[in-house]
Amino acid sequence: MIKTQIQLRAAQHKRLQELARRRRVSMAEAIRQSVDAVLTRSDRAAAWDRARACVGRHGSRKRDVATHHDRHLTDVWSR
Repeated sequence: MIKTQIQLRAAQHKRLQELARRRRVSMAEAIRQSVDAVLTRSDRAAAWDRARACVGRHGSRKRDVATHHDRHLTDVWSR
């Protein structure tokens, strides 16, 4: 693990302490879990953006999506 230092507002610190207590984990573990959750959401949002672009939104140049949609979506979701 890599040690890092952060600064929290008082309200964030209090809420984080409460979250850690409810989950019965350290504050450090609660922060790691929170970071993982944000990164997962970000990855999922990026995948959805690629999927939307694949099916013709946002200027897609793919013209065979209607007949090969499974292949295109598999390509998008496997990145």
